[in-house]
Formats: sequence, structure tokens, C-alpha cells
Amino acid sequence: MKAKQGGYWPKGLPRTLDLPRTSLYYNLEVAATRYPDKPALVFYDSVLSYSELYQQVQALAGHLQQECGVRPGDRVVLYSQNSPQYVIGYYAILRAQAVVVPVNPMNLVDELQYCVTDSGARTALVAQELYNNAQPLLESGGLDHLVVHSYSEYLTDATDLVVPAAVTEPAQEQRGRGVTLWRDALDRNLTPATFTGKHDDLCVIGYTSGTTGHPKGCVHSHSTVMAAAAASAVWRGGSPAFSVLSIAPLFHFLGMQGGMNGPILNGATSVLMQRWDRDVAMKLIERHRVSLWSAPPSMIVDFFSNPDLGNHDISSLIKLMGGGAAMPEAISRKLAEEFSIVYNEAYGLTETAAFILGNPIERGKRQCLGIASFGVDARIVDPATREELPPGETGEIILQGPQVMLEYWNNPKATADSFLKRDGKRFLRTGDLGYMDEEGYFFMVDRLKRMINASGYKVWPAEVESIMYGHPDIHEACIIAVPDSKRGEAAKAMVVLKPTAPAGLTEDDIIEWCKKHMAAYKVPAAVSILDELPKSGTGKIMWRQLQEEARMEGSNFA
Repeated sequence: MKAKQGGYWPKGLPRTLDLPRTSLYYNLEVAATRYPDKPALVFYDSVLSYSELYQQVQALAGHLQQECGVRPGDRVVLYSQNSPQYVIGYYAILRAQAVVVPVNPMNLVDELQYCVTDSGARTALVAQELYNNAQPLLESGGLDHLVVHSYSEYLTDATDLVVPAAVTEPAQEQRGRGVTLWRDALDRNLTPATFTGKHDDLCVIGYTSGTTGHPKGCVHSHSTVMAAAAASAVWRGGSPAFSVLSIAPLFHFLGMQGGMNGPILNGATSVLMQRWDRDVAMKLIERHRVSLWSAPPSMIVDFFSNPDLGNHDISSLIKLMGGGAAMPEAISRKLAEEFSIVYNEAYGLTETAAFILGNPIERGKRQCLGIASFGVDARIVDPATREELPPGETGEIILQGPQVMLEYWNNPKATADSFLKRDGKRFLRTGDLGYMDEEGYFFMVDRLKRMINASGYKVWPAEVESIMYGHPDIHEACIIAVPDSKRGEAAKAMVVLKPTAPAGLTEDDIIEWCKKHMAAYKVPAAVSILDELPKSGTGKIMWRQLQEEARMEGSNFA
């Protein structure tokens, strides 16, 4: 039985959008032409206008082309926390007609190296505090060029806000073969070549971990990224008059689209924070009249639990957007009743450049993914048979739409496994289990894949297990998900030690080792040392059994 599509549709919105057939970079050119003196970025009270942003993008693009040898289609790594340099770097790479490879700033040397090697990038834009992770790749020949920036260079105006230490750190004089300081690159003011980029050129390769333990690069064109950004803007009523709080990490598509690409498309202002601080966020919203904010539910919950909130005027804040985890119903109700704020839940993946399903602003359902947005075909199929299921029945969510990625970079098998043909269309298999109600609203039930959602960060057990097998004393490892009162979920490691392991090796010792070899959000919250792990008849570790046993024990980390 074919699932019913489009049972409800927002009044006044078209079913499809006439999407721009231009590059994402062109959005900046338009905004800078229309609003040259308007604040494009606010960074802890320091302002960068659209004309200044545009000029610095041109200068950096000229450096990338003339000094780093970047050519159209080349991949360039962007390795930084939220900052003006991130936005400038992102659009400079696009202006150079190259492809952005955003890397999680929490990633360490080995994780960075994988993204560099797999993408084939030869140039990286790197934040000062991450230089020591990138510099070994320069020495080994994995990279040819590093452009190093210091966040403090953009703290041009005095502020009474509590600014993170990494932001106030003075610029250091990193020198050496292949290293250029950010300010030197801009001061040369090199002119980039004539722009000839097209809408179907490659734009971004966003890495998301896979069940094999190796991250996969989701390949997006300017068209696919534009489709998601434009759809979100129209769906949620974007406007040049808005200021947007940009705190979700810009390397992640939630932050990339909601805190950077979307505002630039609209000619709006992005108010940037390098890292989360609810007091600073509160003051920025008040003094810069922030209207919109995209964030994971955990961040929003923390913000509205601030006892000092009543002493500040946040009346400008009218919409909150998020996804990745369900917003607790009590919080949604509090936002509506006490603050007259709409919390708009949506659904997206790295594979869809974020927004693809969304709740209508005027008729949203709580703890709901929403309905298929402009030009999107969303269905529920049986994971085994791939037969389409009727409303109310649980199966795998599959998606087709203009924002769906082209492929996985250099991974034809993963690409083939992740797509299926139906009615002449190419659908993405999300790996998420859910159902659709009679009105076309989608609800999440579970994850088909072994993904752990820790505060919106995707943690793949196989990847963490792969790293843990590098520990000299670990014989076997299995990662399971356990409830976490702050993060929603956390990883727990079940390990068997080698017979040669020292007698005094403890669970805490293993956690400390993990902290040195993987990003913080991947580090297991707890470790259990076992004599053996349960295995199936074919020798596979029975992770589901361990998962269920942990849940039965009621493991929960505060």
C-alpha cells in the first residue's frame, strides 16, 4: 500500500521552489552589493560589515589561487571553531572555485589526517590553537600549505562579555615552509581570477562517520547546499531584518546552514559565538536583537534554565530551530507559554545538507520530524523488503529531493548501499526508523544503524572501536549507547584486556588514553572490563545483547 503524501501543507507556501541556478558564493556577492554597510558578522560585539567580509573573501581567494596553487575542483580543508575566519575561509574557498572540506575542530591528528588524505586536500585553513594537529601533516608531505589564523585578530571592539581564552589568545608567529599567517595573506590583497563557477560544481565534502569505522565524505554541489538553505529560509520566513545567533558548530550542516549560509542568502546578520556559554548567549541576544537561533535541544534546554534570564530582554527572539534529538515536550510548552517563542523542529542529515523535513510554523507537532518540504518525496519502507508501508507502520525513512547529496566521496560501495530506485526516482536510505501519520507528518522511532547521538554529535561505535583497538592492552572492544541526563546518550566501552596487560590497568586509565586519541565527544563516558564478550555462532560480538543488558541495569550518567 502506498503511503499518503502531503496530507497537510502550510498555507501560502508553494509545493516546490524555483531554486537559484547560481553558486553559493554568489549569495555573498549579492548581499554585499545590496547591504555594503550592514553588519554581516558580529563576534563578541566586534562587527564586520558585508563590504568588509566581501573584500576579505576576495583577498584570501587570491592568496589560495596565486600562492597555494588552488585550482577549480581542488579540495581545501577548513579546520577551525566558529569565528569570522571560518566564514571568510569558507566563502574564499568557494570564490577560488574549490571545494570546502570542513573538519570537526575536536578531531585530533589521526582523524584530521584521514580527512586530508581521503579528500586529497593539499591546503588547509587552520585556527591557531589547532596548528599543532595540522603541522605534522605539513612535515610529512600530507599538506603543502597552511594558512593560520588567530581569533583575537577579529576582536576589534571592546566588550564586557566573557570571551573564551582561545579567542583572546594573541596571534603567534608560526613560521616555516608552507605556513602563512592569515593577516599576511590578507595584507597582500591578491586579486583572484575571474569567477566562472556554476551551480552544479562541487561545493562541500562533509565527513560523517560510517559503520565501517571510517568517515565517509558526503559530496554536495552548490545546488544541493543552496536547495537546503533556500528551503529552510522560505519555510521559516527568513528576512534581511533578522539577526541570527550562530553557535551550532559551523563545520556541522546545522550550523553551516542555519548560522552562515542561510543568513548570507537572506542578507541577515550572524552573531557568532566560538563556544557555548548561556550567559554570553543571553547578553548577545539582548544587545544585538537576535531573532532566530538554530541549536540542538540540549543547548536550548540549558539556556532556558538560566536563573538570570528574567533580568534580560530577549523579546527579539521569535523562532528557535533545531533537530537531531527530540525537544522535551515540557520545554516546548514553556517556550510557547512563557516566552511566545516558536520551537520549530526539523530533520536533516549531512547527506541532505541539513533541512529536508520540517514542521509547519503555524501547525507543528511536538517531538515530530515534520512533513516533506519543497519538492521532497519522503516515504517509509520495510528495511528488509524495501516495500512501501502505509501510515502508522514503522520502517526506514527514505528521502528524495534537490538537497540530497550526489554521492560518498571515493566510496562507490557505500553510495550504492545508501540509495535505492523507486518510481523512477533515486532515494536516500537514511538508516532511521520512523513512521508517518495520516497527515504526512514523520516521527522518529529508533536508529537502524548503531549510531549514538551525544548532544547532537553522531558517534559511530565502529569508529570508536577501531580507535580503541590501537590501545596496546585492549584485546576486544564493543561500544554501546547508554542514557546520559545531559547529553541524551553517551558511549560506553565494554573491553577485554590482553593477557599481557598490567594488573593495575583501570577503567579510568583507558578513558584517559581515549581522550588523547579521539575527539572529546567520542570518548566513552564509562568503561567496563570484562573477561569475555558474548559472541554469535559466526564469531560476531553480540552488541545488541550488551546494549540490552546495560539498559536493564539502568545505566545512566549525570
